[in-house]
Amino acid sequence: MTGRPALWAAGSLAAAVADLTARPGMDADITVGPSGLLRRRIAAGERCDLFLSADLGHPLALARHGWASAVVRFAGNGLCALARPGLAVSPGTLLDVLLDPAVTVGTSTPGADPSGDYAWRLFAAADTLRPGARAALVAKARVLTGGEVPPAAPPGRHVYAWLVDCGQADLFLTYRTNAVAAIADNPALRMVDPPPALSVAASYALAVRRHAPASARRLALAILAPDGREVLQAHGFTTDG
Repeated sequence: MTGRPALWAAGSLAAAVADLTARPGMDADITVGPSGLLRRRIAAGERCDLFLSADLGHPLALARHGWASAVVRFAGNGLCALARPGLAVSPGTLLDVLLDPAVTVGTSTPGADPSGDYAWRLFAAADTLRPGARAALVAKARVLTGGEVPPAAPPGRHVYAWLVDCGQADLFLTYRTNAVAAIADNPALRMVDPPPALSVAASYALAVRRHAPASARRLALAILAPDGREVLQAHGFTTDG
């Protein structure tokens, strides 16, 4: 075991975590992946000192079983649709396009990755606008990320940009931060925000393991501090305060 804390974080936080831990005294042994899969590994006994999840539920589940004493929300994100080049879609037509049988819809894995859970929330909201929409969207959704084996994007490619470029999805429901990074990879892609009735907010939460080393608590406090919030904001996350 090294003297550095073991920091486990949602995949959507990878770039932000790299910047956060690059500061003097903030280095850590970093593991990134879908929050649900990380939580299962933590619950099974693997060493994690500080857990940064893309939702509240997974760290709360660990806290209920005594792994942590407190869960703190530290950032927010939002769900959007990443659209392939040439696809005619706007916030006002998003539901129609999602339901179009000719349009393929990609999501992450519900249960394993909060991004997939948030997509299913959008499907449920769609059902209140158009009965039957949830069942239709669940049936047609292609679960492409967030599983045990991540997609093998070529070196240097952003995985969501690559999946859309490969034709595996015409629309990919993902975090706004992921969409921004995908568009940096391929500027021909577009981000489409859902209309208010379909909007889904994502709350990110952290938890420190009971009896974790002091370095883990220092890192958690640094993430919550103004400098840490600035790093998160620079990567497209919203923060309180």
